[in-house]
Amino acid sequence: MAHRQRTAVRDGAGRVSGPKSCASCGRDIQWRAAWARDWDAVRFCSNACRHRGVTAVDRALEAGILTMLSAAPSIDPLDVAQQIGGDEWRAMVEPARRAARRLVAAGEVEIIQGSRVVNPSTAKGPLRVRRPRA
Repeated sequence: MAHRQRTAVRDGAGRVSGPKSCASCGRDIQWRAAWARDWDAVRFCSNACRHRGVTAVDRALEAGILTMLSAAPSIDPLDVAQQIGGDEWRAMVEPARRAARRLVAAGEVEIIQGSRVVNPSTAKGPLRVRRPRA
């Protein structure tokens, strides 16, 4: 039998809660029964994200993405990592992708592969970021 992921759940009081995005990496948070009583307080998808949090560099990457999108129709997060990271840009590639996922969760951008919008939580390989189309 295939594994089915839960997208909306009922908590202990019978309220329905929808899907959430991690405050650190922007990926979808999968509901767990252990979180049923405090689902509203859950902000991070893992202990690694809880410890990493969102730093000033992460905010600078988000701002860099939005700034570069004002001049181009779509960008590669790698370009932002190179701009912000300087000589150490390779260490900034995954933080730039996390920043793009957070902006998707906020509704400010879309992540595309080819010309198709993809789910940022499951996208692998090269991707581009663009403003949402109406």
